[in-house]
Amino acid sequence: MNPAHAATLAAHERTRSALDFSDRRDFDDAQRGFIATLPDAHIEHDGGGVAWSQRPYGFLRGEAPDTVNPSLWRMAQLNHTHGLFEVTARIYQVRGFSLANVTFIEGAQGVIVIDPLQFTEHARAALALYRAHRGDRPVSAVVYTHSHRDHYGGVRGVIGPDDLARGVPVWAPHGFTEESFSESMLAGVPMRRRAMFQFGWGLPPGPMAHVDSGLGKAVGSGHDGFIAPTHLVREPLERHLIDGVEVVFQLTPGTEAPADMNLHFPGLRALNLAENACHTMHNLCPLRGAKTRDALAWSKYLDDALDTFVPQADVLVVQHHWPVWNTPAQPRRIADYVAGQRDLYRYLHDQTLRLMSHGLTPTEIAAELMLPNALSGQWFARGYYGAVTHNVHAIYAHYLGPYEGNPAHLDRLPPVPAARKYVQYMGGADAVLARARADFEAGDFRWVVEVLNQVVFAEPGHRPARQLCADAMEQLGYQAESATWRNAYLLGARELRAAAGDAGPPVNLPISPDVLAILPLDSFLDYLAIRLNGPRAQTLAVRIDWLLEDPTAPQAQRITLSNGALVHRPGRHSEPADVVVRTTRQELAAVSSGRTALATALGDGRLRTEGDPQALRALIETLDEFHPMFPIIEP
Repeated sequence: MNPAHAATLAAHERTRSALDFSDRRDFDDAQRGFIATLPDAHIEHDGGGVAWSQRPYGFLRGEAPDTVNPSLWRMAQLNHTHGLFEVTARIYQVRGFSLANVTFIEGAQGVIVIDPLQFTEHARAALALYRAHRGDRPVSAVVYTHSHRDHYGGVRGVIGPDDLARGVPVWAPHGFTEESFSESMLAGVPMRRRAMFQFGWGLPPGPMAHVDSGLGKAVGSGHDGFIAPTHLVREPLERHLIDGVEVVFQLTPGTEAPADMNLHFPGLRALNLAENACHTMHNLCPLRGAKTRDALAWSKYLDDALDTFVPQADVLVVQHHWPVWNTPAQPRRIADYVAGQRDLYRYLHDQTLRLMSHGLTPTEIAAELMLPNALSGQWFARGYYGAVTHNVHAIYAHYLGPYEGNPAHLDRLPPVPAARKYVQYMGGADAVLARARADFEAGDFRWVVEVLNQVVFAEPGHRPARQLCADAMEQLGYQAESATWRNAYLLGARELRAAAGDAGPPVNLPISPDVLAILPLDSFLDYLAIRLNGPRAQTLAVRIDWLLEDPTAPQAQRITLSNGALVHRPGRHSEPADVVVRTTRQELAAVSSGRTALATALGDGRLRTEGDPQALRALIETLDEFHPMFPIIEP
């Protein structure tokens, strides 16, 4: 690791000059209502080790060091706050025990839990802290605001089989289960690898490495679970009474998650905008990848909430960061905050579309588009998690896809042959490196990274090029206001400094047992189909009836493999299938890992077959095994 370059120090000074660091209202709000916490929010992992701890972030004191953007340092300090907080009468939050917040609403008979964090250990510790200071109230309901794992994965830490048996309801927006499966399974392998860069997994906490994740401190670890919703919100607005508490649900699909909703509590004069209005510019497509989010719909839903709910609210709660309160001195603070967030996404959307209509490409739009000063000067509009540049690309892709219209880009060479040509045209790797050193000294880090990326792809073992590219990425990381950009740059630098081809130890990618316990057979077969190697399978023609022998909900799917494509429909083939496969849920869990597990289960009889087992074996042999630590910054 290197010290901050003079160009980085100059960038930090520009940030200090542009923003009002004397405004400490967020620090006051983040501490308001504090009751108690665990020392350093330290939580042990059920399997041994640490599931979560703020202890390593004790360095977040005083002024920002030279190696951290001062605006990001401010957010990192705010996200270091942790504990149980009273928001208003009957509403409490535990913050800083996970990436997200858990909110507790005290009802007539128990406590309603909103978003039980990402891991069982996190949620259990948060609920224990709440009960230690508010009494041993039973959980009377669980609410998932949206379909991202950091808001539901810890549910087993707050309710269990006994709670479900006594009828504890679990509320979620329509489409919740399907979208949760889609994100965690179908795109799970590449998303997990890319998430390493977004969240900086593996970067040690410290002023030259990991300081924050923008939405919260870090991801943490532990056991995750899944309990399917028992009650779905299907209408745009629904009013319900849950444990004596009136709740108005506002569906907001396509905003921060494909299945998403806000909550208004009229009797408590409180509004919960989930993750749709946090203290940052959000991303419209995260660095880890996801379905692009609809900035226009996001803005409109916030406008609806501003008109319908904000006049009846004295406090605004969000599921990341800290609340916003109206005060006698600032009676419109919530309205101004929500209007600012609304305008943020509307401005990004409309100005991107305006410049698109002038024929500009995403890169050109991102270079030109600046938020208006009145908005960009607001702390809640800064890009700690999202960034203007990345959001412009997401909006462009949402409407027009990734192709920007230039036929020269229709059929580009793949990265490795293109890099070799670029380097050859530029006079060879050593010549590129010599010019790049001069640009590095001048502080032109973006260009250094771009040209040396070509050298790394052309000659992965060229150590001086890898080192200088890493040095330039490191400086960009130091400069980044976005925590996710910082993490991506710094992890990229670390991987470049490692031996070529060494991205680190493999990352385990299990499917949660709770997911497998309720996974529809057709979802499992979709997961199987994306492993099918089409070229290897294109000459096979196989018909399979797959039967899931579930006592509560038996399922049958007729599978057809032809032309290298695996399709399936409910039911069985009208003509005899080549093979009939029978599994239980437990056996389905055993074969969910891929080709090797399936072949083993077929060999030892756990996959019970009728007909020709070789037809199934032929299918299994065409399945790919995924390597979750695939290269990203090198070929």
